[in-house]
Amino acid sequence: MTDPTLPILDLTQTSIDITRQLCDIESVSGNERHLADAIQAALEGHDHLEITRNGDAIVARTNLGRRQRVVIAGHIDTVPVNNNLPTRFERIDGVEYLWGRGTVDMKAGCAVQLKLAAELTAPAVDVTWIWYDHEEVSADLNGLGRLAREHPELLVGDFAILGEPTSAEVEGGCNGNLRFELRTSGLRAHSARAWVGHNAIHDLAPVLTTLADYQPREVEVEGLVYREGLNAVGISGGVAGNVIPDQADLHINYRFAPSRSVAEAIDHMRELFEGYEITVVDEAEGARPGLDAPLAQHFLHAVGGAAKPKYGWTDVARFSMLGIPAVNYGPGNPLKAHADDERVAVWEITECEHGLRTWLTEG
Repeated sequence: MTDPTLPILDLTQTSIDITRQLCDIESVSGNERHLADAIQAALEGHDHLEITRNGDAIVARTNLGRRQRVVIAGHIDTVPVNNNLPTRFERIDGVEYLWGRGTVDMKAGCAVQLKLAAELTAPAVDVTWIWYDHEEVSADLNGLGRLAREHPELLVGDFAILGEPTSAEVEGGCNGNLRFELRTSGLRAHSARAWVGHNAIHDLAPVLTTLADYQPREVEVEGLVYREGLNAVGISGGVAGNVIPDQADLHINYRFAPSRSVAEAIDHMRELFEGYEITVVDEAEGARPGLDAPLAQHFLHAVGGAAKPKYGWTDVARFSMLGIPAVNYGPGNPLKAHADDERVAVWEITECEHGLRTWLTEG
């Protein structure tokens, strides 16, 4: 018997309509279960797909005996909602948009993938479709990473596409990501007699100057130029309004070009902030473009575009670590990802559907 509380996805609708259906099922990271259930239910009636579920990640595979296999993936979680659901259509300067949380990052890409997974019963290559959880939080919770650890055979392929927002253009590889805390230590004292203490917050001043003066590199990797970034993203410290603080923590985020490994990025930070206590709290390798792979070249030709670099970190890095060349390709302007006015131009949704459909049909 069908669960009457289960949201229903109608994959016979347009990819635009499916985007709206997906977005209106709230799925902030950690709350993906209802959407994962709906996706699984929508796909289970399609005999050409072999369905596997792992937690709140859904994998649907064709097994047609094709010579090559492509992995196409997208995450179903979003950052927290901020008065931007339910979705609505709006027109700005003559362009129609679908407005709301998840429209850009990245349920429009997931909708395109669901539409094609249901309809392409005999693609020219075998396809592994993946919709996964926990992308917007710490890397150790990532559903794609969990699949790689627990069921690596499900990620095997010759080429991979991640539906991250790229404004319907191809973006190769991605920057690496490093988050760390820099701590200073002092000595508590009454603020009326500050000279008998040592202010740990004041000791952060040279570090903040270093960050403000830092010139990020622009690094060419396999023909694409990646721009790095180094920024303070949080600061904490203090005991009370009349106490000299004995500890302060600065939270720093370093986005580094895929020419560097995580280990090299950490070494660079320790050199830059020599003498300070540094604790790494999150790390993720970048991914080189991998655009010299034959399938990647054919994909570029099919969608009619030239590749650009991906500045942010994405899960293409997970495929890269498995030796699978991967690119980002999806609807939505990445500058609108996570924004309160998050919105996707509807033409980008249909453009990505057409590009992927053409490529998967022609082989």
